[in-house]
Amino acid sequence: MEHIPVLLKESIDILLAGKGVVGGEGVLVDATFGGGGHSRGLLESSAPGVSVVAVDRDPEAVLRGQALISEFAYRFRLLAGNYADLTRLLDDAGIGKIDGLLLDIGLSSYQLEEGGRGFSFQSEGPLDMRMDPTTGEPAAMIVNQADCKTLTKIFRDFGEEPYAAAIARKIVESRSQKPFLTTRSLAALIEEMVPVYKHSRRHPATRVFQALRISVNDELSALRRVLEAGLERLECGARMVVISYHSLEDRLVKQVFRQASKGCVCPPRVPVCGCGQKQRVKILTGRGVRPQDSEIALNPRSRSACLRAIELL
Repeated sequence: MEHIPVLLKESIDILLAGKGVVGGEGVLVDATFGGGGHSRGLLESSAPGVSVVAVDRDPEAVLRGQALISEFAYRFRLLAGNYADLTRLLDDAGIGKIDGLLLDIGLSSYQLEEGGRGFSFQSEGPLDMRMDPTTGEPAAMIVNQADCKTLTKIFRDFGEEPYAAAIARKIVESRSQKPFLTTRSLAALIEEMVPVYKHSRRHPATRVFQALRISVNDELSALRRVLEAGLERLECGARMVVISYHSLEDRLVKQVFRQASKGCVCPPRVPVCGCGQKQRVKILTGRGVRPQDSEIALNPRSRSACLRAIELL
């Protein structure tokens, strides 16, 4: 199984142009280690004085990272934990200000293709979806215990699923006969009841599985926390790169970046600033960077990716 990092060159070029890294030293944080492709790219492309600190909550990703630890020795560290706890993780590791932060919010190929993790509706496996299978409640518990109103809200808010209410009603009706324990049992129900999707490139279960995964892992709250922690942790002139894959993530990233890039918000008629708000960052990517056709051809999963970057002032 090969993991192909998305927008790798673009990410590296932006991060290595940060003020602290240009001098050949500094600490870069890859807070979403996953398959390790971005961490490896940063290590191979940077000067020997630049170190990379990676973070991941998935125990299997942490195990995969041992190879990079052996290969790059003192230049690479891997911290086990949720990136939402970035401040605590860096404090515990004795790491202060950092010179770059990378967040690739998508699932790794390993997570998608290992049916036992329950992330994919195309592979049979337990309905789990936990990034860290040792904590929290699996998706099956939500699907089989949440009421119709709660399921509808999850599918609508986290999946932007237009058939949220109908799918929720059908799940509640069907689970009384037989609980949903596997990925394919849930996907099959959705395939059967939403035939319009048969004429679409998107699989009928895509939005529901996305919504459940976000809910199970509290992903949007974790993303906001790591963005805010990153803004506090970056050194002056350091850069943050975020790669998102759906509108909910991208909308949140834009919101946080735009707010941080604003200066005084007092009305023009006020002669003296009273809000005290100062511009904290410079936005580097405008409307965002998308994969080129050549990358999409090589890695179709990159199609929906959008990269946004800022520099701390």
